[in-house]
Amino acid sequence: MLKDEIDSLAPGRDFNRRSFVQTTVGSGFAAAVLPVTAQTITTDSAGLEVGSVNIPVGDFQMPAYRAAPAGKKNLPVVLVACEIFGVHEHIADVCRRLARQGYLAIAPELFARHGNAGAYTDIPKLISEVVAKAADAQVNGDLDATVAWAAAHGGDTARLAITGFCWGGRTVWSYAAHNAKLNAAVAWYGPVARNYHAGDQTVIERAASIKAPVLGLYGAADGGIPVETLTQLEAALKAAGNTRCEFVVYPDTPHGFYADYRPSYRPAAAEGGWKRCLAWFKKHGVA
Repeated sequence: MLKDEIDSLAPGRDFNRRSFVQTTVGSGFAAAVLPVTAQTITTDSAGLEVGSVNIPVGDFQMPAYRAAPAGKKNLPVVLVACEIFGVHEHIADVCRRLARQGYLAIAPELFARHGNAGAYTDIPKLISEVVAKAADAQVNGDLDATVAWAAAHGGDTARLAITGFCWGGRTVWSYAAHNAKLNAAVAWYGPVARNYHAGDQTVIERAASIKAPVLGLYGAADGGIPVETLTQLEAALKAAGNTRCEFVVYPDTPHGFYADYRPSYRPAAAEGGWKRCLAWFKKHGVA
């Protein structure tokens, strides 16, 4: 059980499978996060090309949600790594937000081989039955396939970035250690001292392999990610000669502070983090 994921959802909420409205990747919200809050942000798709696509990974067709400015080519590419809840409406909305900034944004459903993350109401069960089966090697291979798909569908993968949230935030760090051609990365409250899949190394243990510039956005009041673990990662990166990564820790801010559909949402930190994210991409040539 991951305490930060559970605590960031309101206690006593009615998690009812009948409330689950997701029908295709990127539509509706995951059952475990219902009902969503009134502050949930919705970005319209006017002027954008949006929707679900299938990305070939060997013989497997991986579903994904993509958003891009309509009719544009040679777009900078941003991979979007989801939370433990899979690619539901919030992740799709993040893709649309990025598309409005001129990016081809793609969120692959990285749990698709293991089950429907969006259908679970029991978070510990979701983690043990689905999330824990998605090893770093599989996830990084899926992201490589997503990059190849983007290159063939209007993306300029010489300008490549990744961003992600919680499990996806950890995935950002992992992919930064895997893909030497990655230009920039932004990790939102991704655990660095623990794993979801038992066979993988922690981010701290892989620090020497991280070459891409990563911006880590964290909350000081995140009960599942102690600030001292970020300090340990920063020290490990510097010891390995990596001075291109930076951390921003927002005071009195919980886990999931960007998730506007959940009670953990903190508008000031979310808006500040978003501005930093876009600036980080541009600083490192992904614009």
